[in-house]
Amino acid sequence: MTALLALGVLAALASAVLYSAGVTLQAIEARDAPCEESLKLSLLRWLVHRRRWLAGTSCVAGGWAMQATALMLAPITIVQPALAVSVVSLLFIAVRFFGESVRPRELLAALAIVIGVAGLVLVAPQQTEAHAKPLTLSLGMAVLGAIALAPYALRGHRRFGAFAVISAGLAYAWTGFSTKFLADSVSSGAWVVAALWLVATAVAGVVGLLSEMTALQNRSAIRVFPVVLVVQIVVAVLLAPLLAGESWSPDALVVAGLVASLVVVSAGTRALAGADAVGAVIGTDEAQRDPAAAADEVGERDQRGEGDSAHHQEDERQRDADGEPGRQREDGGRGRDQAGRRDREPREPVAVLQHGEPS
Repeated sequence: MTALLALGVLAALASAVLYSAGVTLQAIEARDAPCEESLKLSLLRWLVHRRRWLAGTSCVAGGWAMQATALMLAPITIVQPALAVSVVSLLFIAVRFFGESVRPRELLAALAIVIGVAGLVLVAPQQTEAHAKPLTLSLGMAVLGAIALAPYALRGHRRFGAFAVISAGLAYAWTGFSTKFLADSVSSGAWVVAALWLVATAVAGVVGLLSEMTALQNRSAIRVFPVVLVVQIVVAVLLAPLLAGESWSPDALVVAGLVASLVVVSAGTRALAGADAVGAVIGTDEAQRDPAAAADEVGERDQRGEGDSAHHQEDERQRDADGEPGRQREDGGRGRDQAGRRDREPREPVAVLQHGEPS
């Protein structure tokens, strides 16, 4: 490994740590945002008044700056997968600051990420400032951007939550490429081109951020973060030869090593990001567990409290009959429901409750 490549890898790892801190703070505030703001710029206007969200966004901005630095020194085939180390960072935060216990499979997932990134460093192509031909580059980036924007036309679809997650991953993959082209333009002194890529990166970043915040409104963070991360890693590596001019070695063993490393990184990221310990950091709910298990627990609680619920409803009806403001409270609660968490996933009851009130 050359000195420049080593510095690029270190910059990518620093970027991953900053991104993990940022997504932790952003997820907390995104959960409290009203659902009627989904996929609207008004959602970002709501979030910019939240101090923790601004702190998280500052961390993300610092992560992007380190990512750009890394892309000046190392190929995108290494830099984007190295961002998976952010999940390992979240695991450390969970243990160090949240007192979470770590299971053997989570340690194995963290080890898989480290091994996968190391494998990519060994077999990835060399850093290059050569890009695809202008027509190929324009078409490729346009198609990738169009797919990332597709959910904005499908707001009422029943799979809207899943589409928003994919949209965020694709938008961040787009910013990965545009950041590389920006870094290469700065390195070569093409300042006008660099300025254009900076504007394009900012726009794509806003799209990705909006899609991710919308996804966090409808799904628990442990169902959003890993998918977003894996999508942007896989897309960046697969499209690197087409868009970024990173020619893979024709050696079958090298190609096999690259593919195997990518699979290991993706699998480790998906497994670790969905762990309870990581969920305790990036989630804001009382418990971040398997939705099916949570549904069973809520069902058992409902059965145990069925009698109490019936008495409670009877008391409410009696207060209404006596002219007390029971109905107002009921209507107010329903109004909050409609403005808040109505669109949550049906198999995610715990993710919408916090201390018995809508989150």
